[in-house]
Amino acid sequence: MDKGNLIGIGVMAAASAALVAVAGPAYDSLQQSRLEEAAGGEEIVTVTGEGEGYGGVITAEVTVAGDKILDLKLTGEGETPEIGGTALSSLQEAIVANQSLDGVEAVTGATWTSNGAFDAIRSAMGEETQEESEAAEQEEVQAAGLTHGLGIYSTGRLGPGSDDQGAGVYSINEVAAYVLFDSEGRIVDLEVDQLEVATPNYDGAGMPDFTGFPGQSYNADEDHDAVVDTVWEQTEEDFLAQVESWQTKRQRGDSYKLNSGTWEEEMDIFEEAFKGMTVEELEQWYEKYCSDVNGRPLFGTSEDEQDVAKYEALTEEEKNSMDAVSGATMSLNDAHGNILGAIVKAYDNRRPVEGAKIAKIGLGFTNTGRLGPGSDDQGTAVYSFNTQAVGACYDEEGKIVSLYTDVMEVATPNYDGATMPNFTGFPGQSYNADEDHDAVVDAVWEQTEEDFLAQVEGWQTKRERGDSYKLNSGTWEEEMDIFEDFFAGMTTEEVSGWYASYCSDVSGRPLFGTSENEEDVAKYDGFTEEEKSAMDAVSGATMSLRDAHGDILGAIENAWANAKDTNITVAE
Repeated sequence: MDKGNLIGIGVMAAASAALVAVAGPAYDSLQQSRLEEAAGGEEIVTVTGEGEGYGGVITAEVTVAGDKILDLKLTGEGETPEIGGTALSSLQEAIVANQSLDGVEAVTGATWTSNGAFDAIRSAMGEETQEESEAAEQEEVQAAGLTHGLGIYSTGRLGPGSDDQGAGVYSINEVAAYVLFDSEGRIVDLEVDQLEVATPNYDGAGMPDFTGFPGQSYNADEDHDAVVDTVWEQTEEDFLAQVESWQTKRQRGDSYKLNSGTWEEEMDIFEEAFKGMTVEELEQWYEKYCSDVNGRPLFGTSEDEQDVAKYEALTEEEKNSMDAVSGATMSLNDAHGNILGAIVKAYDNRRPVEGAKIAKIGLGFTNTGRLGPGSDDQGTAVYSFNTQAVGACYDEEGKIVSLYTDVMEVATPNYDGATMPNFTGFPGQSYNADEDHDAVVDAVWEQTEEDFLAQVEGWQTKRERGDSYKLNSGTWEEEMDIFEDFFAGMTTEEVSGWYASYCSDVSGRPLFGTSENEEDVAKYDGFTEEEKSAMDAVSGATMSLRDAHGDILGAIENAWANAKDTNITVAE
């Protein structure tokens, strides 16, 4: 055997023996002595806690004496070794050296892992986690002339890239912002959410997908391995199921992770930073501090020449001010979604809030597909998908103070209504089109990338369509306003109960004794005279609250389920 190898083996054996010796009783005794000295007479205990990391649960085993952290072991099997694992090691060392969490900052590029570690330690020590602490710190805000607005902004996205067969990946993005403003137009509180829906060849496992309307098809990556497995042929049954299953980015929760945390966490950081700004100030902030290339906040990490020049033009004070959005790296305006635009629309759409105290605000979505109405003159069916969004504020008893409801309905281009937003499909797909809205097909539209982007950005909600969208007793907006005024003062549970008692089980419309459907007649005849008279409160509102046109009731219920704490007193 080579002498060098013998020497190497000898050194390794000696090192191993030394390690065994260090890890043995003598080491344990030395470690215990060190802990007792650091404890200063305080009782030493070891406690454990858990927090949610980037890749799963992070466990903290904390040795404490009083409020001092003497030793710490952080483990997170789901964290990436090169990022999360390194961050845990750094935090472990820094916290023990500091004997406290105070002053220890999240590791850059591993905010999610860091926060999970902090929460695990706080949990072990019986302290409030970051989320619990933020919930408890709701300071009262006095706001005169309170208004609220709901803005919905739609964008199409080309990409990312193509699948392994060369078919493009595309997505539709709808951002909804529910915002409360004071009399000076300053943001008092807000909640933003987004629905992103992609072609089924997108390889992300949590992404909602859309094959197209029945009769259309698209490549599908069923196991999300960046390889097309099949071509999905859209059926009516699958169309309805797909649309109903769509989840917003907040609903996707921990499964939708970005560089520094989940989409929800990053959005929450922005929301907190935007409070107190006017929309004009927010636009100026975006113009000054965000990339002109991708709409992301500038932290000096971008290598793009434009970004570098823009960041270097900031003063040191301006650079330091970006700490307010540290941990929020996503774009506020790109093909993924125009968050800034939705907030601006919310301001443009604002109207008064009638109430003295706001304890919670919520934003709820539902999505429904619709078969029909009927078919065009060539026998091709008409279809639409509907996204319902409800912003709501509540008092301390959970009663609705104000509601703001809107619906985005988008139909195939063979629908003969003149103001209906339409969607031909994703680029490469096609559909019959009734261009002059006379119930006769004029052409087959072949979707291009340019037309796809223009179509999606041109969509208007039912409120935006205004007087052009008329129902039996008025415009959609007028009828919705009647319902919203009527529901004020009710809890969400009471709204659901009212619907079950007083609306058709067939169509979801309020019962006024005019329906000829047998079930409706029987249900209405079961009302007392007093109950029939009570329906005068929604006289003039004949549209459905839950049908294929849209599940408005479900969105109201989801707004309450998603409600977050706030503390707003409406000043005189």
